[in-house]
Amino acid sequence: MATTSSSSFAAKRLEGKVALITGGASGIGECTARVFSHHGAKVIIADLQDELGFSVCNDIGSDTASFVHCDVTVEDDVKNAVNFAVSKYGKLDIMYNNAGVIDTPKPLIYNDKSDFDRVMNVIVTGTLLGTKHAARVMIPARSGSIIATGSVASSMGGVGTYAYTCAKHALVGLTKNAAVELGQFGVRVNCVSPYAVATKLAVGFTGVELEDEVFEKIMSSHANLKGPVLKAEDVALAVLYLASDESRYVSGHNLLVDGGFTVVNPSLLAFDPTTV
Repeated sequence: MATTSSSSFAAKRLEGKVALITGGASGIGECTARVFSHHGAKVIIADLQDELGFSVCNDIGSDTASFVHCDVTVEDDVKNAVNFAVSKYGKLDIMYNNAGVIDTPKPLIYNDKSDFDRVMNVIVTGTLLGTKHAARVMIPARSGSIIATGSVASSMGGVGTYAYTCAKHALVGLTKNAAVELGQFGVRVNCVSPYAVATKLAVGFTGVELEDEVFEKIMSSHANLKGPVLKAEDVALAVLYLASDESRYVSGHNLLVDGGFTVVNPSLLAFDPTTV
């Protein structure tokens, strides 16, 4: 049986690959773009934030990173972003559907349909369109890795708004369905679901202005795994794994990067067995 030497993990794990990242101008998407580039990939950042997107590309290096304006709810924009990648590099190996949005927390009876529709359109419809157009070019190549950004809200309730929770749950279903269909063409489809990361989107969800360190301290106090503090790079490295050939037989999976948060019964955390 073939073995993999440990030295291969130190090498550039995406050498020669082409990746398209939606929502890649900031947050987890930006961090992933930098990690992908470091590991040898050519990266296309697709985002609505033009100025920020071009700035990130210039910082990474114009020979490695490119920017394309893209509203993931507009199919022509998504189609154009995929076509841009193929036109520039001749292929698309990795599609990372990362663009996201969240609404303001409200009790159910005060939820606005317009807010619900907006979140579902960006997260679910945007991921569907990204998956569709990535598949369009990956099927003939009979290879590729499609990844979506989920959340701990993809597997439990009470940690997000109604729209956000519904959208992230839907991503898991979309991931599984696409994995079933595209597996016959050698295309893998997976989801990465992190616990709270100090991004502009996540911090903004609190409704108050917080420094990243304060947000992280609060989230860590509610985390199950103590010691490490979840960073955007931790999520990016999980995406790197699913994008690379190291996960060549992983498909239809929702990879939770949550330190065990979603598997814990919080009522047991206060239990001290030494007192029994």
